[in-house]
Amino acid sequence: MLEQPYEYRAKALVEPDWRRLPGFAEVTEEQWRSAQWQRVNCVKNLRQLRGVYGDLLDESFYADVEADQAGRATMSLLLPPQMLSTMVPDAVPTTAAMLADPVRRYMLPVASDRLAAAAASHPYAARDSLHEHEMWAVEGLTHRYPTKVLAELLPTCPQYCGHCTRMDLVGNSTPAVTKLKFDLKPVDRHAEMLGYLRRTPGVRDVVVSGGDVANLPFKNLEAFVSGLLEIESVRDIRLASKALMGLPQHWLQDDVVAGMARLATTARERGVSLAVHTHVNAAQSVTPLVAEAAQAMLAAGVRDVRNQGVLLHGVNDTATQLLDLCFALLDGAGVTPYYFYMCDMIPSAEHWRVPLSQAQTLQHDLMGYLPGFATPRIVCDVPYVGKRWVHQVAEYDRERGISYWTKNYRTGIERTDEAALDRRYTYYDPIHSLPAAGQQWWADRAVDPVAAEAAAAASREASVAQLG
Repeated sequence: MLEQPYEYRAKALVEPDWRRLPGFAEVTEEQWRSAQWQRVNCVKNLRQLRGVYGDLLDESFYADVEADQAGRATMSLLLPPQMLSTMVPDAVPTTAAMLADPVRRYMLPVASDRLAAAAASHPYAARDSLHEHEMWAVEGLTHRYPTKVLAELLPTCPQYCGHCTRMDLVGNSTPAVTKLKFDLKPVDRHAEMLGYLRRTPGVRDVVVSGGDVANLPFKNLEAFVSGLLEIESVRDIRLASKALMGLPQHWLQDDVVAGMARLATTARERGVSLAVHTHVNAAQSVTPLVAEAAQAMLAAGVRDVRNQGVLLHGVNDTATQLLDLCFALLDGAGVTPYYFYMCDMIPSAEHWRVPLSQAQTLQHDLMGYLPGFATPRIVCDVPYVGKRWVHQVAEYDRERGISYWTKNYRTGIERTDEAALDRRYTYYDPIHSLPAAGQQWWADRAVDPVAAEAAAAASREASVAQLG
């Protein structure tokens, strides 16, 4: 057989034995498959984390978690048992194995993961790094692209990723971050979103997100999606839920499956594409339960289940890790690999981010192994621009880690900006990844992180004022 840089081998999915964890040793399969049991037994604090792992982990690990939560963490702890079980899935966890585990690295951050002092954040990091709030047409509805909107129905998830790009809004406040709060009641906010879409026939594509739609009572989700299906101009609806992986038990509930079948039937009758998008970053997260949930959605009639991952250092930043993940999704669960986003420039995220040059290399190394329709695109979500394939960069200064991008459309806040389509927009590599000369160039410039945060705050205030 011809030797290749990556050797494909079909692998059967395996559900990790949750009973290897002391806190779950007596949990029955019936309990494990219960969405309610999973939610009730989520880990939200250090005491509950100890209750799961006990003496398997050194005291130093718990202290490391505690230090991160008290220090730089932008997201509070929220980990369903299903998610915890996929960390060190093939063995009884040890401290060393947990520290090295890719799922732990982004779902259960520890202080020692992060870069020290000011290096933890890029000087131009911002809480709302994509400026989504500035582009709210009504509260929670981001109109960034000409034909597409993002509907943030709620600010919570069944699980919190450490690198969450919407850390400004989603989840509980942490010592490092006081979260933005919606002003309107959910029913009023959802009504305003639907009203805007009825008045805006140029929008055909709605991403229904949050937060995670799995945290919305299904009757409320069904009501909102049914409202979308009544709008003639809406032709694509995508439901965003990491819980398909982190809490697949939710999507296997009889009432949820039946409700999705009703929505899928209506969508099909009206010629609308209804899909589910999930967020899986590591192959070990794709288990038989995840596959069962994905297949339940496909059997209910949704057009597709797709994966949008995030490219993260120490999690999935090699071609082998990405290809293993893509084949686990495609072969094992019937989930189509779709995007991998470069990690956004939020505070305290530099240890997760990779440079554009590495993302370009990874895109090159993925080509030719997967079917064309399932070969994911690695994209950079450029502030004020949006998603760009990593090879679409207009100019790239690799020494200083500054890339320049262009766009071919205006956002809602650029109606009177004649230069919007001629301007070049910047994105920055993590400084620690640069050559010595590039690192020195940044060191010689007094970029004030406090000023950057003040600019982000002003951005949010402008958004609030614009919405009245």
